[in-house]
Amino acid sequence: MKGIILAGGLGTRLYPITKVLSKQLLSVYDKPMIYYPLSLLMMAEIRDILIISTPYDLPLYKRLLGDGSKIGVKLSFIEQLKPEGLAQAFIIGEEFIGEDSVCLVLGDNIFYGQGFSSLLRSAIKRTIEDQKASIFGYYVKDPERYGVVSFNKDKEVVEIEEKPEIPKSNYAVIGVYFYPNTVIDIAKKIKPSNRGELEITEVNNVFLNEKNLNVELMNEEFVWLDTGTHDSLLEASNFIQAIEKRQGLKIACIEEIALKKGYINKSELQKLIAPIINTEYGDYLKNLII
Repeated sequence: MKGIILAGGLGTRLYPITKVLSKQLLSVYDKPMIYYPLSLLMMAEIRDILIISTPYDLPLYKRLLGDGSKIGVKLSFIEQLKPEGLAQAFIIGEEFIGEDSVCLVLGDNIFYGQGFSSLLRSAIKRTIEDQKASIFGYYVKDPERYGVVSFNKDKEVVEIEEKPEIPKSNYAVIGVYFYPNTVIDIAKKIKPSNRGELEITEVNNVFLNEKNLNVELMNEEFVWLDTGTHDSLLEASNFIQAIEKRQGLKIACIEEIALKKGYINKSELQKLIAPIINTEYGDYLKNLII
């Protein structure tokens, strides 16, 4: 399975800082936002990853992450000349995806919770073996901001609506999606919405109507953070700070994940630490090889 991180868009809700810097390069407490979706893919053992962003911002991602080899993954980069909806990622990334299935993660979404890795592995298995798409629903107080899952009286999913004025449930679709290879053709066939975008909701409804969509409802043990506004970005940073200070462990530390997953060894990690030896982040990594 291939992985795609969509890190484009204009980030207008975070203006003025996003006038000069991609939203997904902003700090969420102690690390760049892009580390969080990247760590999700790494934990799911997806190591061939495409980052989609603007022509202006792509050089910054390359400077930050390189080709991924230092953390045992393969990173590719491609430009999104104009943001035209989440489903555009599969059209832009068609050559990268090839004949494989694919996981799309939004670059401004953060996920946290025990057992999340097992949910991801189950979704991967379902996608590869059964050719079924998998998405996740999360209970929110303001579902009108998201794609919303609606149910019939038997609690079966019957529809997904994009930013409805009157939501039929409080379950929002979060920013991680698993699809078989057919998603490329589906994305090519859907029409732009009234917003002029290729909506991921339309893609999901095609799979739903074909009875090839699994919707996993996440319980209160999981945390989903959307960092698209100033308030939500601050809340996410405060949450990460609180968890890390309490546990003494870092969330979305890509070097630590690479070591624990066996993507790199301690000698290779030591080389990564050398330039940052006198920093808090470097000291944390150093403790991993003592």
